[in-house]
Amino acid sequence: MEESPNASKLSAAAHKPGRRKTSVWDRNTMKGKMKLSNFEGLTPMKEECSSKTTAKIKFLNTYRLEPYNKFQDQLVRDKAQAILTNKLQQAKYDAISSPSLCASLSEEILKATKEMGFDRYKYVVTVLIVEKAGQAINVASRWVWDVQRDTWVSAKCETETFIALALIMACYYE
Repeated sequence: MEESPNASKLSAAAHKPGRRKTSVWDRNTMKGKMKLSNFEGLTPMKEECSSKTTAKIKFLNTYRLEPYNKFQDQLVRDKAQAILTNKLQQAKYDAISSPSLCASLSEEILKATKEMGFDRYKYVVTVLIVEKAGQAINVASRWVWDVQRDTWVSAKCETETFIALALIMACYYE
């Protein structure tokens, strides 16, 4: 039986204790080879590593469970109350324009809340406009809630024809 030169090299290295086995492939013959794509149906392409690409920077975990600038209920409540009263002082209830008014008010309150700079919070702002017709109203919400870190604020504006209620939920985000 005839042995290949690589086989004799392997068998010789295997007999010497404490030495690492050598590879079947010779390093000198593999240096000039380029890696080819093995996807069927496409012509082989040379894979190159571009030096122009930048790696995404990864930051270590801080394991910080509290924000540096904690959410302050009273500041947000006062700002939301001011926005509601400024925008709705002279307004009359209109069922057609109320949804767009609610959307613009919630966006404005969200923007003002974000500008206050409370770190590590995500916000949900809802505005509800209800016509005064001698009825009672109950508003309920359900959330998966962290009692220690999450909070909410409400602001109310009442005019002759309607009641506007804004709810701002601040959810702590690690």
